[in-house]
Amino acid sequence: MSLVHTTIIPISKRLKAFIIDSFMLLIPILYLVFYAVYGSREAFAQHQFEGWLMILLPYYSITTLFFFLKGQTPGYKAYDIILVEAKNRSALSLMRLSLRFFFFMLTCMSLFGLLLPLFRKDRLTLFDLLSHTKPIEK
Repeated sequence: MSLVHTTIIPISKRLKAFIIDSFMLLIPILYLVFYAVYGSREAFAQHQFEGWLMILLPYYSITTLFFFLKGQTPGYKAYDIILVEAKNRSALSLMRLSLRFFFFMLTCMSLFGLLLPLFRKDRLTLFDLLSHTKPIEK
């Protein structure tokens, strides 16, 4: 894989890529769990822990598989972003991708984690810093 540019992608492009991934990957899973598994949002609300596991495990599997095989999800592909190891810009291992997803979940629960890229010169997110990954231009 030839990496021409190695600059970190701006937050706005990464956010747009995340929105695309949410609509293409996460929303269908949410719909299936809410209505095919539980029958309604109200039934889901009564079993939130199990429901969120049924949502997050497939989402983890799908996004990790995309990043492992191609280095990008559909949203990243739409904006010509590729996810690489921060130090040597090589493809990512399943372990590193799993850590990144875990740190992503923790970051989403923290205001500090969500705002950190706004205050860093390199604009890396907390989960990218902790997992030693870097989204760059393909």
